[in-house]
Amino acid sequence: MTDLDQLTQSLARNLKRWRGERHFTLDALAARSGVSRGMIIQIEQARTNPSVGTTVKLADALGVSITTLLDYEQGSHVRLVPQEQVVRMWSTEAGSHTSLLVGTDVRGPLELWEWRIMPGDDSTSDPHPAGTVEMLTVRSGQLTLVVDGEEHQVPAGTSATFEANAPHAYRNDGTEPVEMTMVVAVPPAG
Repeated sequence: MTDLDQLTQSLARNLKRWRGERHFTLDALAARSGVSRGMIIQIEQARTNPSVGTTVKLADALGVSITTLLDYEQGSHVRLVPQEQVVRMWSTEAGSHTSLLVGTDVRGPLELWEWRIMPGDDSTSDPHPAGTVEMLTVRSGQLTLVVDGEEHQVPAGTSATFEANAPHAYRNDGTEPVEMTMVVAVPPAG
């Protein structure tokens, strides 16, 4: 079984489990997430590999981290995530990528991400649920952070935080790669 197959199976199993624990019907989850009922069925039957955006919408609607939806091993109070188990969620041919390093659901989902954005690349995100906060620090390059249409220049050595319930994007308008670390804190599902 490939890593992708294992990820697809884990997502199918965990999506069913969390939907059941939340007592959400397929229609209720579709309405909460904006993901079609048919797509949710395909994911739960492990017949498709959804986009990062779809996975984020489902996790947000369930009030769990992406890590929780993708994890196939849950257990101890201490969880070590070796480099080979880090989940690559987005990448481009130019070499940009983002990796979900680790996450937890204590007091609402909390996720730690590592990003690399090559010159000329960008990644956009739909609004997260109200109360979601993102914090980031740029280690190299200069990030153009766009929140609700407003651009902010974030050079290396600078950190930023913002409420992520508006459309937002991460863009590299410079000539060197942007490397950053980001934390996403999502409030628990109500």
